[in-house]
Amino acid sequence: MAALKDIKRKIQAVAKTKQITRAMNMVAAAKFKVAQARMDNFRPYAGKFMEVLNSLALRVDALSHPLLAVRPPQRVWVILMTSDRGLCGGFNANVIKATERFIALKTSQGLDVSLIPIGRKGRDYFRKKAKMIHERVDCMGKFDIKLAIDISHDIIPPFIRGEYDELYLIYNEFRNVASQRPALVRLFPLPAVGSEEAAEPEQKIEYLYEPSAEVLLDRLLTMYVRVLLFRALLETSAGENGARMAAMDNATKNCDELIDSLTLKFNKARQAAITAELMDIVGGTEALAKGSKN
Repeated sequence: MAALKDIKRKIQAVAKTKQITRAMNMVAAAKFKVAQARMDNFRPYAGKFMEVLNSLALRVDALSHPLLAVRPPQRVWVILMTSDRGLCGGFNANVIKATERFIALKTSQGLDVSLIPIGRKGRDYFRKKAKMIHERVDCMGKFDIKLAIDISHDIIPPFIRGEYDELYLIYNEFRNVASQRPALVRLFPLPAVGSEEAAEPEQKIEYLYEPSAEVLLDRLLTMYVRVLLFRALLETSAGENGARMAAMDNATKNCDELIDSLTLKFNKARQAAITAELMDIVGGTEALAKGSKN
């Protein structure tokens, strides 16, 4: 009977775990819908922003801007975006491995690499493995454009002052609920904008600007960095909740399978116990019958 009680206790424990995973799945599904809607709503803005930036860059000497300055790389900064919480499958592990490979590559080239982790999981993993200059944790649960602006304040002035030469962004690019792929994007120096060959006909129309086109370009390039950062934050948020939703769904299914297995084991043990008791009764009855004959 002790074995039956142990099995029954395990079934109850797994059932409680199933309730937790099912609840976490529902919460992640609700958050995923919100995160996906924010991401989808931001994409048209980002696309139109790039059209305006390219159109403006055609009319000024964009290469003279300090954010486009190309220097021989010696010091490299890397922004890593992860989640603050776990229980989301391989979401964090995949992007952390990609970051490790990238840091190892740049280090093997003799470059000085520093890390800017956004999210607790990345910060905790690289705490003693990489040099960190800035960090932002407990911010991925709820954020807005202000987070991208704050991050831009950490990276733009140092680049203009020449404190580092290249900046890369590593995050999980959202594809669908079951697939998030680590993406590597070079932020600084910014890629050239305003290509004459790629320009649309309407972008070649002359406009009058107030203030000047140079002043507008200076402001738009800063905004461009923030747009890239905010897009990466939105994709990280959507990917995190999608991965957690899939992980908790799999965990719930595993709980169902484990409960079925334990229930079968419980029934077999109970049947064996009943059979043993019946055998004891039959054996006792036979012993009494033999004793009465004697």
